[in-house]
Amino acid sequence: MPRHHLQAILVCGLFAFGTLHAQAAAPQRGPAPLIAQTPATAAARATPAAAGPAQPSLEQREIRAQLAPHRYTTLAAEIGAKINRLPVQEGGAFKAGQSLVSFDCSLQQAQLNKARAALGGAERTWGANQRLAELHSVGKVELDVSEAEVLKNQAEVAAMGTMLSKCNITAPFSGRVAEQKVREQQYVQPGQPILDIIDDSVLEIEFLVPSKWLAWVKPGYAFQVSIDETRKSYPAKVQRIGARVDPVSQSVKLVATINGKFAELIAGMSGRVSLVAPAGM
Repeated sequence: MPRHHLQAILVCGLFAFGTLHAQAAAPQRGPAPLIAQTPATAAARATPAAAGPAQPSLEQREIRAQLAPHRYTTLAAEIGAKINRLPVQEGGAFKAGQSLVSFDCSLQQAQLNKARAALGGAERTWGANQRLAELHSVGKVELDVSEAEVLKNQAEVAAMGTMLSKCNITAPFSGRVAEQKVREQQYVQPGQPILDIIDDSVLEIEFLVPSKWLAWVKPGYAFQVSIDETRKSYPAKVQRIGARVDPVSQSVKLVATINGKFAELIAGMSGRVSLVAPAGM
């Protein structure tokens, strides 16, 4: 065999031997080995990476509240008459003592004039009888009857004067007209509601809290109230605490006031108050 053929055979053999040796030396890649799970490992896998926000406790929850006027009332007719004027319209402001309702009281005025005329006649009769009594020209009974007639007519005049004073309703306090229930030139009966009025110079906040909060909520406690309609927060302070605890819900009513005057706030608005117990409570 020629020498160059022998050299080629040796080179091929060496290459094949090196390839087999490298394959034998390489590690076998099998499936990933199983790792035994200890209780601590299992708990770590079950725990989420980031815990969600903690739920607020009872002492930190938000409570619904409503704005209420400091004073409010319904003005009603005290006599049966036709409404002559309603000078302040619904939503309008007024001052204490200002006229809010005027009735047509021409009939009551005529009755007062009649009572005054009757009183004048009775007084003249009584005066004449007094002079006759001095002359012993009239009896004691007739004198007493004329005096009683004077007293009777005086009472009639006073009653008609009181009735006539009901023909004009004035404001008991400064505030605004919340609702107008009747219209001008409408006839109303005694006791019929005419106007709902409120005193909004100071707005109060009414809300319920758990009765156990009485351990730290006292008059003067300051907090913030967020009003839904304005989307703003306002400073407030607890003024009064309810006189009793509701035995079913174990809650008590609190009344607070807004600190300051804010033109955008009106009675009836609602919102949320956030009360947080002081440290250690």
